[in-house]
Amino acid sequence: MSKTIQIILVDDEILFRKGISFLLGRDSNIEIIFEASNGDELISFLQNNKNSHPDIIIMDLKMPIINGVEATKIIRKEFPEIKIIALTSYDSKSFVANVIDVGAVSYLIKNATPQELLTTINEVASKGFYYTDYVMQIIQSDILTNKKTKSNFDSNFLSPREIEVLKLICIQKSTVEIAEQLFISPRTVEGHRNNLLLKTESKNIAGLVVYAIQNGLMLLNN
Repeated sequence: MSKTIQIILVDDEILFRKGISFLLGRDSNIEIIFEASNGDELISFLQNNKNSHPDIIIMDLKMPIINGVEATKIIRKEFPEIKIIALTSYDSKSFVANVIDVGAVSYLIKNATPQELLTTINEVASKGFYYTDYVMQIIQSDILTNKKTKSNFDSNFLSPREIEVLKLICIQKSTVEIAEQLFISPRTVEGHRNNLLLKTESKNIAGLVVYAIQNGLMLLNN
């Protein structure tokens, strides 16, 4: 990937944050543009530096003043183009489901390996989200458990091509990969994706995945 991925790190544990910063700083593909110790510092930076927003925020969820969950809700509303990778020590299914529901496009446990961190960043940068099979199963289970499934889905609401693109997005294909598979241009794929976001009223690509599962367009193996 030629474009440098600009990142903000948010974590109140200074040593942990500096460790990630050091690790990522060794990658020429990544630039850390700001570090914050809580959601309040983060939101202030974003509001006061509108010309230097990051591509990705790596956000700890348990922080003082404004925690990561509340900060994610605010950013999803005010700066929907910024992608958030949730960083946490918790791995319970209900916790993961809640984090995804508020708008995180990926989820990383703090005991992840450096390679898992880099993979997550690169996948989010290129595809808009990155969910492991485990997280995808949790999303589906949460939707079914809470009866969020829309049984009255109108098959004419989305065009056949839009449904094809949506299904490929769900299996985490990149724009270029979708274009190659469907024999269309990347620009056309972007057009279909934008239409999908508008039609489904999804804030981001992760929202499209949830929509697809809700409406039975994306079924996961147990």
